[in-house]
Amino acid sequence: MATKKIPMRMCTACREMKPKAQLIRIVKTPEGEIKPDVTGKLNGRGAYICKDKQCFERAKKSNALAKAFSMQVLPEVYERLSKELENFE
Repeated sequence: MATKKIPMRMCTACREMKPKAQLIRIVKTPEGEIKPDVTGKLNGRGAYICKDKQCFERAKKSNALAKAFSMQVLPEVYERLSKELENFE
């Protein structure tokens, strides 16, 4: 019997491949809104960040989400993500 393959995703901040379950998905909806996707099922382009404050700060500093989504990411989005990150700690 084959073991189930664990889906891997790359953190946009540290660029490390990690199991999808260890990361937070951030999605750019078809309407252009950027928000955390706790279910992992929202429609749109996804980017992942480790559930780690340091990775979040690195992503914020390097503008990793703006690069991943090819658009400007507003400071409010980072504030919302920061609050979301606190729920995981």
